Parts: sequence; structure tokens; C-alpha cells
Amino acid sequence: MAGDFSFNSKVRFDKNGFDNAGRQRSRSFQVMVFMLVVTTLVTLPVFRLAELQLVQGAYNRQRAENNRIRPVSVAANRGQILDRNGKIFAANRVSRSVYLWPKERSVKEWQEVAATLGPIVKLPATEILKKIDEAGYKSALPVRISKNIDVGTFVALGEQANTLQGVEIRAESSRDNPNEQLAAHLLGYVGEATLDELKANPTYPMGMIVGQMGVEKLANKTLEGVWGSRLIEVNAKGEEIQDLGVKDPVPGKPVQLTLDLDMQKTAEKALGDRLGAVVAIDVKTGAILTMASWPTFDPNIFTRKVTQKEWDRLQGPEKPFLNRAVQGYPVGSTFKIVTSVAAIESGKFSADSTVSTSSSITIGGITFNEHSGGYGVIGFRDALAYSSNTFFYQIGMAAGPEQMAKWAKEMGIGGTINLDLLGLDAANHGQVPIPAEKQKMYGEDWYVGDTVTMSIGQGLVLCTPLELAVMVSTIANGGYRVQPHLLASQTNTPITKKIKTAIKPATLNVVKQGLIDVVKKGTARAMNDGTIPLSAGKTGTVEMPGYPDNSMYVGFAPADKPEVAIAVIVEGGGFGSVSAAPIAQEVFRTYFKKQGFKPTNKPF
Repeated sequence: MAGDFSFNSKVRFDKNGFDNAGRQRSRSFQVMVFMLVVTTLVTLPVFRLAELQLVQGAYNRQRAENNRIRPVSVAANRGQILDRNGKIFAANRVSRSVYLWPKERSVKEWQEVAATLGPIVKLPATEILKKIDEAGYKSALPVRISKNIDVGTFVALGEQANTLQGVEIRAESSRDNPNEQLAAHLLGYVGEATLDELKANPTYPMGMIVGQMGVEKLANKTLEGVWGSRLIEVNAKGEEIQDLGVKDPVPGKPVQLTLDLDMQKTAEKALGDRLGAVVAIDVKTGAILTMASWPTFDPNIFTRKVTQKEWDRLQGPEKPFLNRAVQGYPVGSTFKIVTSVAAIESGKFSADSTVSTSSSITIGGITFNEHSGGYGVIGFRDALAYSSNTFFYQIGMAAGPEQMAKWAKEMGIGGTINLDLLGLDAANHGQVPIPAEKQKMYGEDWYVGDTVTMSIGQGLVLCTPLELAVMVSTIANGGYRVQPHLLASQTNTPITKKIKTAIKPATLNVVKQGLIDVVKKGTARAMNDGTIPLSAGKTGTVEMPGYPDNSMYVGFAPADKPEVAIAVIVEGGGFGSVSAAPIAQEVFRTYFKKQGFKPTNKPF
């Protein structure tokens, strides 16, 4: 049996009872477990990646493609512009604009999009590409290429939505002047902030809307508000999926003007399509009630791309942008009010002085004619009522140009009005030059004829309609020069404080009575028809060499307790009583109708 069973002499045991083979098996098992763990850790992400790429790949690619994060500026509504009674001059309305997101397309793709988009938004493809190029093709901010699009454009863009990736139609608030051209020179218009304006105002976002002219510019800080912002998630069609964060805009505050909307409508309608201007002010405060100028323009056109035809008209010979209410004109006989004050205040005449008039007078070998056969010996009241030229030639010569210039400025003509308060572009003062100023301005000597023509508001004398309204209000309110202004918040404040002139009460009284006589029995008798309270005024017919005469009128009402002063010019309108005075009459009617005046239809 011993030969059938034997032990391997080389088998050895360790101290734990394992032989060599057992120890090797244990180590192999450990290695296998370690490898299994490592393999599992490595293969799990691979399996997940495979799942994302192969099983869910289409879904995830669509989600990555369709979803984007966009920063969007949220425009603040501009404050309304209101008349003195709270009626709307300028407000806001909802509009739609077209934006492009440059970084969402390649340069080549944008060329294809521009070719499709151009005919729809009525812009050349080159212009669209230029706007993208200016912003930069890697820009994360949108570029507006068209604003205020119509319904047809909106529908056409919607039909092409699938091919216009990177194009967005955005609802916005657009400035709206519901009365279109009404008071356009005063209200002005808005537009996108220029690069200089953006640099000067770091808080402005791209596309910020600011006032470019008139009250829109003058009161921009009040009107503009503070724009907000949104962070939104959108799909490839530009459709919003969700808001990720919102900072609400702060709307602008309203601005109330001194203008009366109804009076403004009346003035512009009465002026019609005749070149000229109408100004009406409160004789006590200088608040501007009406300021009309024709031709004019529609501020609404600046909320979109201005057409070539519109631009050509704005740059045309009639100068629609020009506010004729603050441009200098020869003013003819309306200046006789100033000459009367200058003559009496010079000490050469008293309020009850008389002068002999005739059909003409000869001065320095030159004959200056009366417009009739003369009125005999008359005083200031009749001289103003009948507008006697020879009377004013003589008193103007006696007073001299320095006195006429002095009192013209004292009454608001030639630089004593602060035009900065009006916020008007290209606003000018008139001029009543003295001999030294003529030499400086024109390099010419002063001649006796300059004094003669100056005395009746011709020659070198230029006055703006606004200045004439201030001038006649000085007579109406007892000798105070008022400061014209447009913002209701400025009325009766230090910056609009009226200035007491040195005109004596007796002088004011005789001139005032003369202006009442103009309406009662003189050149403006048509004003005394009982449809308004008795008023006072002065007509003017201004000779314009080579052109038809200009028509002028200044006045105030009521005559006994003045409230409103007015100045009207109609270029080429002829006699002041024929063209200018009826416009003043219409504006007065609107004012006093609102005050409850009952027409008598009988002269006072």
C-alpha cells in the first residue's frame, strides 16, 4: 500500500497553514477584483456618453441648437408732454422693430439672410450687412435694422420665420404725436442717442431714445426715464422660453407746457399754408400760450426711417425746420410803439405833444411820403390810430437812433430775452442798431435816412414775432418786461421774473390809449366786432423790395384788463389789417370762448 500513496516532498506550508499554490490564488483574486473595479469606473462614463451621443443625441443637439440666452434692454416709456390744461401733445404707442443677433450666423449665412430680409423690410441688403458689420459679427448684442414696421411687414416676417434664424421682432414703445404737425417746432422730435451722447452718458444702453430738438430735448432728463433689462432664454425662432431675470424700467415723468392746445390749433389753422408765424403770451407772466410757424413738419416721421421725399422737403427752400417765430423781420408800423416810447422818454416830447403832419416831408434832399394826404396837427393817440408816417419820421429824428435802440431793448427787442429757456434750435434775437453798430456790422456810415426808416420799423430794424409779443405786453401790463417760457414749472420762478422797465405811467397810458384807438377807429377797426372783448393793437404793412409786402399785427386783450398779447406775421400778406389782424382775431376768439365770454356782435 505504501507504494500506492506517497507525499510530494517539495510541498511546504507557511505559518498560517497555506501552501505556495494557495497564496498565488489569493493574489490573483485580488488583482481580478481591482481590475473589475477599474473597468467599471472607466466604462460607466463611456456608456453614459454613448447614451447621450447615440440614444439621446438628436434630442440634445436640438436642445443645444434651439436654446440661447439673450440680454435684452427694456425701453422706459417717455413721459407725456401736456398742454397747460393736461391735454396731450406727445405720448407713446406700441410699435414693432426688427433686430438681428450677429453672433448667431456666420458671415456667409448673414449674406443669405440679408438677401431674403431686405425686400421684406424695404432695406438694401448692403445696408443690413453694413449695420451688422458695424456692430461686429461676434457681437452678443442685438442690432436694430428697422423700426415701426407695418402690419404687412410683420406678417411677411412671420411667414419666413423658419429661414430667418437670428432675426427677432420686438415690441417697443414708440413716440407718438397724435396731433401730427401741431406745435412741431416747439415739441421737437426724438431719435437714437448718438455715439457722443452714449459716451457722455455711460448708463445709456445701445438704442437709447433721447430728445433731439425742442421740448423733447429741453426736458429730456425728465422725460427719458431709466431703461430696464431682461435676461431671457429663447429658441432658434427667437421665441421666448423663459425669463431668467428682469430689471423693470422706470418710466419718464410728464412735462406740462404753458401752451394751450386749442389756441395752438386755431393759430395754425388760421395761418394755413402761408409763410409766417403767430405768438401769443400771458402778459403778466410771459408764459407762451401759442407759437405757430409755417411751413412745419410731422415729428412722427422720425420714429422710423425718413423717406428721401420727406428729407428733400425738410431741406427745401421753404425751410420747414425754421421756426419763424424766433427769426428777425422788418416789422414796419408795429415798431411805432417803440418810437412813441423813445420820443416821450427822451424828454423831447410829452405825452400830450402834437406834431404837424403832411403828405410828405423832405430830409437831406430825400422825400419821405405819408400813406395819405396827411392828418394835420395830431398827438400820439391819433398818430398811432391812423399810423401817420410823417408824424413818426419827425419824432424819430428828434429822439435819435440811440434812444429808439435803448427803449427797444428795454421792451424786449434785440437781446434782452433769454432764449435758452425755450430750448429752440436756431432761435435769434432781433436788432435795432445804432450808428457805431452799423459801422461795425456793415462797414458803412450812418445816414439820416437810416434814422427816418428806423422810426417806422424799416431799414436796419429787425424784430422777431416773439419779441414783438413781449414788447406789446410791456405796454399792456403797466411797464414790465416779461420772460417768455414754455415749461409750466417755470412760471413765477426767479428765472422768469418780470423786469420793471423805466417807462413812465403817462407814457404807457398814452400809447395804450393810442392802441385802443387803432381798434376803435383806426387801421384795425375790423377787430372791434363784438366777438371778443375790446382789444388794442397795431397793424403793420412792411415793404419788401422785389417781393409782396409783409403783413404784421401786434395787440393785447381785453383792453381794460389785459391778459393776452399777440404778434402775427404773414410773409407776402400785404396790409396788416387784411392778413395778420384776422389771424389774431381768431386766436383771441378761442381764448375768450374758453374764458366764457359771450359775443355781443356789436362794436364797443
